[in-house]
Amino acid sequence: MASKKKSPRESQKAAPSATKLAGDRGSGDELHERAGGKHTALTTNQGIPVTDNQNSLRASERGPTLLEDFVLREKITHFDHERIPERIVHARGSAAHGYFELTKSLAQYTKAKILSEVGVKTPVFTRFSTVAGGAGSVDTPRDVRGFAVKFYTKEGNWDLVGNNIPVFFIQDAIKFPDLIHSVKMEPDRAFPQAGSAHDTFWDFISLMPEAMHMIMWAMSDRAIPRSLRMMEGFGIHSFRLVGADGASTFVKFHWRPKLGIQSTVWDEAVKLQAADNDFHRRDLFEAIEKGQYPSWDLAVQLFTDEDAAEFPFDHLDSTKLIPEELVPLTVIGRMVLDRWPDNFFAETEQVAYCPANVPPGIDFSNDPLLQGRLFSYLDTQLSRLGSPNFNQIPINAPKCPFANLQRDGHMQMHTQKGRVNYEPSSLQDDSPREARAGFSSAQVPGDDGVKGRIRAESFADHYSQARLFFRSQTKPEQAHIASAITFELSKVGTAHVREAIVGHLRHIDPDLAQRVATGLGLATLPQAPPAAVQPIDMPPSPALQIIGKMKDTLVGRAVGILVDDGSDAGTVKLIRKAAEDAGATVKLVAPRIAVTFDAGKPVSADGQLAGTPSTVFDAVAIVLSEPAGKRLSNNASAVDFVRDAFAHLKAIAADAGGQLVLKAGKVEKDAGVLDATNMKSFIKAAKTRQWDREPAVRLLA
Repeated sequence: MASKKKSPRESQKAAPSATKLAGDRGSGDELHERAGGKHTALTTNQGIPVTDNQNSLRASERGPTLLEDFVLREKITHFDHERIPERIVHARGSAAHGYFELTKSLAQYTKAKILSEVGVKTPVFTRFSTVAGGAGSVDTPRDVRGFAVKFYTKEGNWDLVGNNIPVFFIQDAIKFPDLIHSVKMEPDRAFPQAGSAHDTFWDFISLMPEAMHMIMWAMSDRAIPRSLRMMEGFGIHSFRLVGADGASTFVKFHWRPKLGIQSTVWDEAVKLQAADNDFHRRDLFEAIEKGQYPSWDLAVQLFTDEDAAEFPFDHLDSTKLIPEELVPLTVIGRMVLDRWPDNFFAETEQVAYCPANVPPGIDFSNDPLLQGRLFSYLDTQLSRLGSPNFNQIPINAPKCPFANLQRDGHMQMHTQKGRVNYEPSSLQDDSPREARAGFSSAQVPGDDGVKGRIRAESFADHYSQARLFFRSQTKPEQAHIASAITFELSKVGTAHVREAIVGHLRHIDPDLAQRVATGLGLATLPQAPPAAVQPIDMPPSPALQIIGKMKDTLVGRAVGILVDDGSDAGTVKLIRKAAEDAGATVKLVAPRIAVTFDAGKPVSADGQLAGTPSTVFDAVAIVLSEPAGKRLSNNASAVDFVRDAFAHLKAIAADAGGQLVLKAGKVEKDAGVLDATNMKSFIKAAKTRQWDREPAVRLLA
């Protein structure tokens, strides 16, 4: 009897699936079963469930892939377009969510609710960044750091977009493209990446004396911070606070880290690039993961037009700061960062800041650099994010109600209803109208001067504040500035550029100029260029230091303990407890991840010696048995561990076995090199750097 012919559908069921023919890959359901747990159904962007995400649709087992495979096409197309243009500056960044809480009302100065409603917690998204490097550069070059905060206020978004330095290189926004072109990779050779030590940058600086104040900051330790959590932040420009009556008061904004300021030393910053390209990003992430939430005080300097008229500088000049001794800081609130982004691209990469985003009660000054930024930030997002509707991306969208008559455009996400898309109108009762209590500009008297491309004479003093900054530093910090300038200029191949910079330094401090000239091997000291305004001596400002302002604390810092088989468990426990009680994070470093202490108990190290150098810690301890000490004395990584810690001015504790490694590294006893049992002294030394050690370990200008 003839067999019954199978239907096409039955034939398909009987045939082995293409997935199973592949042999080593199961179906989607089988993969989920092997992974365990419950899973959300995988779909296309149109919501169509995907049954097989492992294999393309083919005409036969070994045949060509079919164009009709819309799952493949959608997936590959999206992947091909995953990258968007990176930021021209501030491309390398890290960010976190948090909140701002006002603790002191400024209601007498402004109608802005965020600055008048005490106790209200306003969501924020804060991004830190380097300036010169691309998105794939490293975290620790010598560079200015961006410090941008987006406040999602009840009255709209407020973007306070600044840096970790309170002044800038230039006075007028028209020079910003030139500045950035000069500091970026040189166009004919595409290097150096994320570095200012090259001819084009210093050539530009040599011809722009207004930049000399910023150069003092950029060549100081402010440009090589220990952590993003240990940086100050500044709004840079003078803004205005506007009251309900339209009257205004000038304001400058300052962020002060609760952990205090701390920086690295230059050799340490260089080695951190090799140790961990993501050192700052990882530090921020790990702090939030541990619940050690980074926080800053927000402080303001408030002053009137009459006050400003008495300053020996023009506060509208972004190359100038207002010394705290002249206008004290008033702390008005705090910012806490307590949540890492769920997705780096969607939030950290797509966030769009703009200084023009201000709520009612905050307004702008006539600072010409600020005026240019009000346009530039908006304009650059149109290129980066591809649409005038970038404000609808969740990370950029206000968290308060908003409505306007802007329509359409690429990537429009809102379906606006009604027939009215213009104003004024009379056809729709609920269409947006002008607000009675909305944003209003400060009532500022007009300027009857003559229109023209001109710069105020009050902007002409380029050296006095550079002198103020340098002479306000401690002796070690002055040496670091001189050495940084010497290093940078040593990378400049054009002799007249090097000489021109030294000439400018003569206006700032003759001793500084001589130290750099000597470091460069100049036979004679170059002449100082003519100064438009002769610099004056301003009273020193200790508030501009780092060393003098460092907090006596280990909170937020890290202590590394080098161990190996046979290490004394009691000593390790003693050091860990003392450091953790002082607020530090403690990590064990060993030649292998698994080690066994003297008590015979296996212990897992937090880092393997070859990949965890002492540069990633603020202080170190060496706890080793004598056999391990002898063995590691011949291990280059161990010797470098102690040698670098000593050279980077860190506190070091060591037991008898550890002393053998110190001897191999030629680490000599000083106030910061202590016995492992002297915990009180070790913790005290670990809270700072051993600045008295520095002349013995490196040649400074």
